[in-house]
Amino acid sequence: MTDLAFSPAKRLARLIREKKIGCLELLEHYLARVARHDPKLNSIVATRPSAARKAARAADAALRKRGAKLGPLHGVPMTVKESFDVAGLPTTWGLAEFKHHRAKTHALAVERLLAAGANVFGKTNVPVMLADWQSFNPVYGTTNNPWDLTRGPGGSSGGSAAALAAGLTGLEYGSDIGASIRNPAHYCGVYGHKPTYQIVSPRGQHLGDAVSVADITAIGPLARSADDLEIALRATAGPDPIDGTGWKLALVSPKWNSARGLRVAVMLTHPTAEVDASVQAPIHALARFLAHKGARVSERARPRFDPDEAHKVYIQLLRFATSGRQPDEQYRRFEQQKNSIAADDYSYYAQFVRGTTMAPRDWARLNERRHQMRLAWADFFRDWDVLLCPTAATAAFAHMQTGERWERMLSVNGRPQPTTTQMFWAGYSGMCFLPSTVAPVGLTKQGLPVGVQIVGPQYGDLATIRFAQLIEREYCAFVPPPAFAS
Repeated sequence: MTDLAFSPAKRLARLIREKKIGCLELLEHYLARVARHDPKLNSIVATRPSAARKAARAADAALRKRGAKLGPLHGVPMTVKESFDVAGLPTTWGLAEFKHHRAKTHALAVERLLAAGANVFGKTNVPVMLADWQSFNPVYGTTNNPWDLTRGPGGSSGGSAAALAAGLTGLEYGSDIGASIRNPAHYCGVYGHKPTYQIVSPRGQHLGDAVSVADITAIGPLARSADDLEIALRATAGPDPIDGTGWKLALVSPKWNSARGLRVAVMLTHPTAEVDASVQAPIHALARFLAHKGARVSERARPRFDPDEAHKVYIQLLRFATSGRQPDEQYRRFEQQKNSIAADDYSYYAQFVRGTTMAPRDWARLNERRHQMRLAWADFFRDWDVLLCPTAATAAFAHMQTGERWERMLSVNGRPQPTTTQMFWAGYSGMCFLPSTVAPVGLTKQGLPVGVQIVGPQYGDLATIRFAQLIEREYCAFVPPPAFAS
């Protein structure tokens, strides 16, 4: 049964279809593990056991009914990030003032997962306003990393990755504007996919009454297998009901199934955001493996634009995209400060202030530069199938909950680096709407997971997931954190 808890969702669904385990039995198994293990993690912060048991019984009954149509996730228990609406459960985004808010309907992605047969039994922890690479807030408290409880699981889908890694849920769904899927996947040793911008509707993944879609942001799955990423993406991708009257999504599956002949660019570090040797080494080892298997590997190929400029553009577009969430008092303070910031100050805080308060004309200029870079990426992917790069500068770091994010420091190759600097690895591709899949590729000497970020062309989601499937099959797969493997 322990092995069952860490099984991919694809295998769980197969065992259910083959009647080797019942839907209710599997749900109870996960609920028991949550009760036993989650007090140490604090990853699953809201549950609906009665509704989930009712759904499991109905799924068991459907299985007994001859000719019943079963979805690809029939009976699989899963959780979703706290920011997604699930009817009857709180949606707070970690804000104390929303503590008593209860969603009245399901988010569209949740509806589609339910339609695929999944049994959504709970929600997982986030940082305040989904704005940290840690997951702690005044509503639910702190989530710990299952590989080392003194460290964070990442953010903002930190509870998602922690629950998956610890074997407390069968599948997860998160969101990503600044590596919020990719970063926790890397820190916790699971798989995550940030889709191409706008191919999965985020309707119902909003705070309060908001309905608009923010620039850059995407929603997508986290899992213990790359196969599960594809299943969950296929179940949720496509336009919402309004857009669906005018366009349909048609993702193309890649024709390759092995490394031989693949064109693989590798970027291990960059002066803008130096990466620790402990993270570079496993990615470099993967590159050597791929070359041995017949891939054409280059550590010099890059799209034709300055990565440092891309980082500056990204941070300001990001901060503009999230400016509507800023409290009025904080926004007024930024307005007062922006004129006192030197024109050549490109510290994170300076760009935060500029981006939050920029005029529409300034945004239009940055957006134009972004789209020029987007076209450069398209040219790059005519010659290369994927780009492999880090997700973050280090493996999971110790809890740091005091001071502003840009004031907190990581040790990168023995030198201090602000935690916000590593957002370079989120924005380099994400700002240009590209899909990225994170797959585990090894452990540091400290025994912490390292993931590789697999970047592909716009709408190349199935290619980046296929590459993760190749890594999983031939090189490195998910392993449970030792403290939770029983």
